[in-house]
Amino acid sequence: MKKIGFLSFGHWSDQRGSATRSASDVLLQSIDLAVAAEELGLDGAYYRVHHFARQLGSPFPLLAAVGAKTSKIEIGTGVIDMRYENPFYMVEDAGAADLIAGERLQLGISRGSPEQVIEGWRHFGHQPAEGESEADMGRRHGQMFFDLLKGEGFAKPNPSPMFPNPPGLLRLEPFSPTLRDRIWWGSGNNATAVWAAQQGMNLQSSTLKADESGEPFHIQQAKQIRLYREAWKKAGHKREPRVSVSRSIFALVNEMDHAYFGRGESSDQIGVIDNMRAVFGRSYAAEPDRLIEQLRADEAIAEADTLLLTVPNQLGVDYNAHLIEAILTHVAPALGWR
Repeated sequence: MKKIGFLSFGHWSDQRGSATRSASDVLLQSIDLAVAAEELGLDGAYYRVHHFARQLGSPFPLLAAVGAKTSKIEIGTGVIDMRYENPFYMVEDAGAADLIAGERLQLGISRGSPEQVIEGWRHFGHQPAEGESEADMGRRHGQMFFDLLKGEGFAKPNPSPMFPNPPGLLRLEPFSPTLRDRIWWGSGNNATAVWAAQQGMNLQSSTLKADESGEPFHIQQAKQIRLYREAWKKAGHKREPRVSVSRSIFALVNEMDHAYFGRGESSDQIGVIDNMRAVFGRSYAAEPDRLIEQLRADEAIAEADTLLLTVPNQLGVDYNAHLIEAILTHVAPALGWR
């Protein structure tokens, strides 16, 4: 069995053919797609976070709204850029959204990805400490957020408060007692995957990573996952970790599917991202029998317990629900994912 979710980047553009012409369209359709996905039996609704872009930017209002409209589906991010975040305020937002959702959030966080603007985190009031890189700052914010989720008191109460206080030091409220076990670190290389395991965070690995061996993407990603699991075991954590990978997968079952995605097989790509040589994983688009054969050979999907399907959100809720249903009906059972 494997948990399967969708991952939406939440694009919008006022262009012909786009079903999402505005931010309002994207936000409302993001909720509607989660509702439809839950009805189809999908396990998760995940959303990408990008600042200064025509994409989803502030996750917690959306996550809370999805939580209020659904009852079973996991609701997550992939990922929140921690260079931009105030960990204290984020704990309050995350706690509130998680309680509204009945403790179903699965929050992916990371040090961040290339930005739309130069050092955008400075506009949010953040800057690296002396001797610290922006990536270090993102990991520091992530570690602080993760530590605050323990719920331990740290703030000295006012001796004359407006409202009565419980005894002892105070923690941030509202507090979700189980959320800490549902935090994921988005890792782009082997070293940060090991770091995430040592901290006790779950692992998210996307469709790109640092090219550390020259091998095909799925093989490098599978090795990354194995290193993570070894580090987790060595750290002695008491619970079992979760690992997700993201893929663009399209089962071509009608003429429209072929028109949109039937352009022949793709392959891994090599590029430079944030001054790092990276390998970008291929997309999968084929008729179900061929698609099943291709996916069986993907070592990283086999290693992960959770698969996030990237969806073309600008094609609208109904068509994306069709893409999800095609995977659940024609592909997942044959691969033992269901």
